[in-house]
Amino acid sequence: MILKQVGAFDCVPEEDLLHRIDKLRHLMAVAGIDFALMVQNVDRFYFTGTMQKGMVVVPVDGEPLIFIEKGTERAAMETPLPFTVVRNDREIHRVLSDRHILRGKAGLELDVLPVAIFERLKRVIGFDGYADVSETIKVVRAIKSPFELAQIRKSGEMLTHVFATAEDEVREGRTELEIEAALMAESRKMGHQGFLRMRGMNQEMMTMTVQAGITGAVVTLLDAPITGAGVTPAVPQGSSFKVVEAGVPVTIDYGGGYNGYITDETRTFVVGDLKEVFRKPCETARAIIEDVMTFARPGTDCTDIFSRAFEMARKAGLAENFMGHGEGQVAFIGHGLGLEINELPILTARHSRVLEEGMVFAFEPKFVLPGYGAVGIEIDLIVGAHGLERVTTSSPDIVRL
Repeated sequence: MILKQVGAFDCVPEEDLLHRIDKLRHLMAVAGIDFALMVQNVDRFYFTGTMQKGMVVVPVDGEPLIFIEKGTERAAMETPLPFTVVRNDREIHRVLSDRHILRGKAGLELDVLPVAIFERLKRVIGFDGYADVSETIKVVRAIKSPFELAQIRKSGEMLTHVFATAEDEVREGRTELEIEAALMAESRKMGHQGFLRMRGMNQEMMTMTVQAGITGAVVTLLDAPITGAGVTPAVPQGSSFKVVEAGVPVTIDYGGGYNGYITDETRTFVVGDLKEVFRKPCETARAIIEDVMTFARPGTDCTDIFSRAFEMARKAGLAENFMGHGEGQVAFIGHGLGLEINELPILTARHSRVLEEGMVFAFEPKFVLPGYGAVGIEIDLIVGAHGLERVTTSSPDIVRL
């Protein structure tokens, strides 16, 4: 099989796909959705195991229909489920109409579906009533199967290796971009997929961002506490030509990518002795990490996790610097991980959702100090039956070089 010869990883097991579809059907019935129509790449991959061009239709009380328009030979190698080869949406309409599926309320991915495509689907496929099925899909995707957890752990192995390698790459006088280039080369040798996926309009994510001091305090459009300055207004985030200075923290925010599954962690490095202004934020971030590891477990509300972390930051006198500063301050301290970097759960002060066994999330207490830079830690956590499990094995402590 040529895909195996060139290094493609394991395909999604059929039992995983069928379980996901069954769970989606159940939640659709609760929401009053008669059939789901999915066109977004990641959602189609999640329910079929292939991302080849096409559409997936899941009736609430029938077998899924997978339509492939391009990449049919590859789709046959990637998905164990049967599919129909089509040339265009009109052929999809004929199949759905013949099977009497186009009745009732259609569920569409309204959080990512462009209006032009929505109008075309409404005109060509044909449906009257519709609802947003996006949240339902996100809920299904929030609980990871043993297969998915295995992919996430392998993605985490990339993080462990790259952060260990960073100890030899972070040096005084070296630019952020030079450090990133060396570390990304290491991850690609391990089979990193090359980029990360982030759901949402205008939300784009670098695979790695290195910030050496003041660039960690630059505010940009991305919904993240530390984004970096980048090298151009056309891509206003990421590593830059800023050089490493002694005593000034270097944060490396890196996302692993194995077989579609994303991990996302941050470590802080410093050449020599850390300057005094950064010490309390570093100590507070470490204390917040220790607290969540002992406190959180299945049944814990995500709002309580955020509140405890914020209270620790407040007591340290760092509330204004917690998770950004000023207009750059974000409302979360953690986010779910999977095929996209911003899955459920989202850990904020106002989004109530309890942790469930099988969830995976990144937890990232970070502090931004205007005029100086930023420090912080980010670790990935699997919700186990009795508590939290680290995805990686590297220490979250600041690395002194």
